[in-house]
Amino acid sequence: MIVVISRSGGFAGIRLTWQLRLDDRPDASDWLALIAELPWTEITARAPEPDRYVYTIRCADQTATLSEPQLEGPWRELVTRVQREVPPSPTRRQPGAAH
Repeated sequence: MIVVISRSGGFAGIRLTWQLRLDDRPDASDWLALIAELPWTEITARAPEPDRYVYTIRCADQTATLSEPQLEGPWRELVTRVQREVPPSPTRRQPGAAH
């Protein structure tokens, strides 16, 4: 399984993406346990807020989009752990492009 976290928005308009492959990791069971705790079906849509980040989290066939204030509990733990493990790849948003 690959965990993909994208963060977009913010003042600079830079999208950062972190990708972590779990398949051959010795701690894969810990990661899978954390992913199993994520409340995928309990996410409520929120209007975008100026200069705030929006996170898109993908794990296997699950995808969640969370505004910055919604990133708490196991969501925050997953994002923080992935960000510690791998460097991000930046992509600057094109002017006029949807984000």
